[in-house]
Amino acid sequence: MDLRESVTKENLLRAFAGESQARNRYTFAASTCCQEKLHVLEAVFLYTAQQELAHAKVFYSHLKKAGCENVTITANYPVDLPEQPQKLLELARSHEMDEFGDVYPAFAEKAQEEGFAEIARHFRQIAEIEKVHADRFDRFAKLMADGKLFVSDVETGWICLNCGHVFTGKQAPAKCPVCSHDQGYFIRLELSPYAK
Repeated sequence: MDLRESVTKENLLRAFAGESQARNRYTFAASTCCQEKLHVLEAVFLYTAQQELAHAKVFYSHLKKAGCENVTITANYPVDLPEQPQKLLELARSHEMDEFGDVYPAFAEKAQEEGFAEIARHFRQIAEIEKVHADRFDRFAKLMADGKLFVSDVETGWICLNCGHVFTGKQAPAKCPVCSHDQGYFIRLELSPYAK
């Protein structure tokens, strides 16, 4: 089957549009977190936004390789109205779980049925990544809900995202003793993207 005549072509554009919109929503959410001086959450949203850009590029490249110039689709995409960081985390988790549990598995099945094994594989692989995103957002939402974003029940390592200073204690410092950035820049060392 020619991709230009397939349902998979439309699903690729839906996925591209969804990933592009997720990237923008997460960039907007990062700005909200920055305004709230929750720089660790700003970093989480921006980190994930970059991964959404990579996903969009995968889907877009399939369309380009097939020579798809204009694709018409009808689709629903979320608009996250709340401006509270915790709610934004919860909504992001929900959107990621939709892609993981429903959307991309259905797109993969259709691509496989239409004979596009590589595209089906990409839908399945990216679905698994969306689950990682959902789990990440969920963990930070729960830390916020429990009042534990900067507090721990046990001594733990905290790293300043600005300068890399590592502090050990039950609570992140109010200000970094090295660069004087506020507590909003601290993340549990175990949750930093490049921890051991």
